[in-house]
Amino acid sequence: MLRRSLLIAAASMVLAACGQGAEKAADGTEPLVVGATAVPHAEILEFLAPSLAEAGTPIEVRVFNDYVQPNTQLVEGGLDANYFQTKPYLDEFNAARGATLVTVAGIHVEPLGAYSRRFETLAALPNGADVAIPNDASSVGRSLILLQTAGLIRLADPTNPSQSLRDIVENPKNLRFRELESATLPRVLDQVDMAVINTNYALDAGLNPREDALTIEGGDSPYVNYLVTRAEDQNDPRVVALAAALRSQAVKDFIAERYDGAVIPAN
Repeated sequence: MLRRSLLIAAASMVLAACGQGAEKAADGTEPLVVGATAVPHAEILEFLAPSLAEAGTPIEVRVFNDYVQPNTQLVEGGLDANYFQTKPYLDEFNAARGATLVTVAGIHVEPLGAYSRRFETLAALPNGADVAIPNDASSVGRSLILLQTAGLIRLADPTNPSQSLRDIVENPKNLRFRELESATLPRVLDQVDMAVINTNYALDAGLNPREDALTIEGGDSPYVNYLVTRAEDQNDPRVVALAAALRSQAVKDFIAERYDGAVIPAN
């Protein structure tokens, strides 16, 4: 039931995001245009939208199915803020693009998990198994740390989030790694022995991280998802109001009820 409701909600929001935008507030305040991936980010924003509009901060949610365009459009002015990424990913984007986007507030953690349609346990993975992982630098290191914690590999520095495949010093199962775009990983799950998938894409594909992941990060994961904006806009009253709403107890309760531990509110 959870999977079905998530998929229906995500589909409806994509259609909504492509249609009408939010109206101005009664005092003429322009809607805050926020980019997000469908699940859970856009769902959380849509949950907040009515109360924010009533309080004088209307928002317009635009849904994206990748991790590049929400930042690119924020830099170019097509968005006022976005909500989908971790700080290591943002740091990587800023460094590569010469951008100055900033975090405003940490909202939740999506534990990264490894999934398989061919094997029910990590122990069952064969020698030479094909393993797909996200291809952006911050997610590569995060994925490898997850696999080391699970006992599948050993890294030169187990705490360094910038690890690459070159930093694997022990690989007893001779795992063969493929680096693919994050959004494609659920779609190739039938074609590989295991894939490490970001929780937002896992949920969007109907996977239940608590039940389906062979191994998954704990709730102490440092990879918090942030509300992000341009440096010059971080004190915009609309951004401040959205940040406060996203950090509210109401959102924490919504996350706990809706995602049943697959998404965890940040401290």
